[in-house]
Amino acid sequence: MTNSDKRREAPRWRPETALVHGGTVRSGFGEMSEAIFLTQGYAYESAEQAEARFKDEKSGFIYSRYANPTVAMFEDRMIALEGAEAARATASGMAAVSASLLCYLKAGDHIVAAKALFGSCRYVIENICPRYGIDFTLIDGTDLDQWQAAVKPNTRAVFFETPSNPTLDLVDIAAVSEIAHSVGAIVVVDNVFATPMLQRPLALGADVVVYSATKHIDGQGRCLGGIVLSSEEYVDEHLHPYFKHTGPALSPFNAWVMLKGLETLPIRVRQQCGSAAVVADAIAGLPGITRVLYCGREDHPQAELARRQMSGGAQVVSFEFEGDKAQAFRFLNALEIIKLSNNLGDAKSLITHPATTTHQRLKPEERAELGISDGLVRLSVGLEAVEDLVEEIANAVAKSQG
Repeated sequence: MTNSDKRREAPRWRPETALVHGGTVRSGFGEMSEAIFLTQGYAYESAEQAEARFKDEKSGFIYSRYANPTVAMFEDRMIALEGAEAARATASGMAAVSASLLCYLKAGDHIVAAKALFGSCRYVIENICPRYGIDFTLIDGTDLDQWQAAVKPNTRAVFFETPSNPTLDLVDIAAVSEIAHSVGAIVVVDNVFATPMLQRPLALGADVVVYSATKHIDGQGRCLGGIVLSSEEYVDEHLHPYFKHTGPALSPFNAWVMLKGLETLPIRVRQQCGSAAVVADAIAGLPGITRVLYCGREDHPQAELARRQMSGGAQVVSFEFEGDKAQAFRFLNALEIIKLSNNLGDAKSLITHPATTTHQRLKPEERAELGISDGLVRLSVGLEAVEDLVEEIANAVAKSQG
């Protein structure tokens, strides 16, 4: 489609209904499962029609790097869920993060970001943005005074994830949005840990929301994907031209997989949240565990903020052994049901050691500043029987004692 096309107004359905029916467009065959349009290009009925589409005078598909019918259905369904005006789906979560910032920022601009970020997100801020003359400031995202002190007249964007990976720090979306907007900056929120089922950044004042659809949206570890959601103005004027000419497009097949994942997203998230709460409480009672981080527990450092801006504790639990990396590794190697993987949001429970995987690029002192010790592990709770998970964790903790 051309970048002036406006999405069809979504019906005012509840999330569970929108995630089954939202954005569906059927071909003449009336298929119930969304069609996969595996095509790069599209035929025109006339030279005049082709000219009109390229001149943005007539609606229609031109090239699947720009837009595709199956991808458009995924985008429309996410728009209906998120309450956004427009969206573009990307080949991965990091493609979404990079596009959301680089499409908008230019040389001479300044970005403020929370230090507690996924390793690749920090790489974009610290290494890629400066190559194009974009200055940055990293702060403690939990401290509103630091946000206020960091913004400048040339600050054009702020970026953070909440809850953060892997220590589950929270950022006050409404308060930071007010600070950013006071200097004319946009607010970009990575909402992957909370999912759109538990947190609505746009309703809290954010301007742009990004997801790694690879995580909960797919939910079964099948393929990569991402999406950026925002206003029509942001998408039409900034994101779509960048997207069109640099090509981070989501494949139609992966979009179809994401559509199928969205149908069960509410059920999966609800089940995983319930299990994660049980698992977190069980871990807190085990010997040798010095810290348990879960957004749904009252001992979370920002429990009040979690209650205020999230409707659930999510499904990630991070916990720390009193020993060093060797003890954490003994624990990880004793697991059978829970699989070692740096992914999250899967139907299968997954666990990783951030200091040697997702955040290994950071210097030891940087990890220490973020609270990522050699004894910390991050658990993404899946859909298994919670009793089996609790028993396995208890047995593995006992074996880790050495």
